[in-house]
Parts: sequence; structure tokens; C-alpha cells
Amino acid sequence: MSAINKRFGGVRALRDVNLEVRAGEVHALLGENGAGKSTLIKILSGVHALDSGTIEIAGRRVEFDSPAKSRAAGIAVVYQDLSLVESLSVADNLLLGREPRAALGFVRQRALMARAEAFLTELGIPLDPRATVGSLPFAYRQMTEIAKALLGDVRLLILDEPTSSLTSDEVRILFDAIGKATRRGVGVIYVTHRLNEVFEISQRVTVLRDGADAGTFVTAETDMKRL
Repeated sequence: MSAINKRFGGVRALRDVNLEVRAGEVHALLGENGAGKSTLIKILSGVHALDSGTIEIAGRRVEFDSPAKSRAAGIAVVYQDLSLVESLSVADNLLLGREPRAALGFVRQRALMARAEAFLTELGIPLDPRATVGSLPFAYRQMTEIAKALLGDVRLLILDEPTSSLTSDEVRILFDAIGKATRRGVGVIYVTHRLNEVFEISQRVTVLRDGADAGTFVTAETDMKRL
């Protein structure tokens, strides 16, 4: 993302913001409330249109005028407000809209469960694919959402405050899943207010301040006071 600008009425939400994410890295995005993090994410995910600036993926310029176009380009977002169907199982949610089907159009339920279980095992996420999402604690619903985002041709995963409702053990499961994703070449934008997590999981960090980027740093070469 280069020289991104966005106004809402008389408020300039973003001012010439730059953000570069590399394949296979965790890139932390920091800033106080109102600094522009959510607006930047929503532009990248096709929710908001940018006023000026450019977005490129692998050197090719792209324009997103809808979330569907962003998703088709391999960008997946997990917001704090989850988008799961609570009356369905974990497996049904993971494969919603892409269920394996028989010739007459019926869902092949055993194949669906097997695929979901294999994928959860691959990510190391301890979820029962048969469990109804509405019966799960919030942390495990969030894990389901992240697994759903990673299932498919994902190039970039955006996580918005993903640990806000997790215990320390659940945070460890999440970090392990993120590690598996980055080893597959997925880039991760990790939005957080928790600076200790930045130093544990990210390779680089960009700080937004008052709608502008205050700088991008190699995590190992900066410290908490500077951020």
C-alpha cells in the first residue's frame, strides 16, 4: 500500500500511509484508537474505497471495490466481531459455500468432516469439527474464524486484536497456528495494542499516528520505549 489517503467528510483519516507486507512474515500494525488502523484494514479488505494511493500484490496493481474482490485476491480478515453461523458445526462453518457435493448436489457430509478435521490437525487447532459453534467458548469460536480464513488460497491474513479474549494457553495455540500459516508463505498483518506480543511474534512493525505512518521498524532492532 503506497501513499494511501482517505477522508470521511472533513476528517482526514489517512495521510500518505505506506505499508509493505512480505510473504511469510508477521507484520504488526500499531497505533492508538483513531490512528487509522481500522480504516487502512478496511481499504485493504474492500470495505472502504481509497481516495488516492495504490495497492499492489506481487508487483501487480489491484483495486478493490468490494470485500469479495479483496477475498478473491487472497486477502482474508478476522475482525473482533465474528461472522460465524452459530447453529452450524465447526466443519460446516469452515467449508460454508465450498462444501464437497455429490452428483445430485447433496453435501457429502463424511467428506466435509474429514477435510475439516485434517485441516484443523494440520494447523494444530484443538477443535472438534462436529461441535456446534454456538456451544463453544468465545476463544474457540475465534479459532474457528481464523481457521476458516486460512482454508483456501490465502496470501495475506489480517488479524484484528486476535488475543483480546484469549487465555495464555489459547494465545499459544493461536501463535502456533500463525507460525504454520507463515511457513506456508502467508503474510500476516497483526493489529494489537499489546506491545509484548509484537516482540514475540512479529518480524517488522509499522506504527500509525494521527492518520500517518510514523515509521516501519525491524522488530529485533527496536524496543518498547521507541514504539
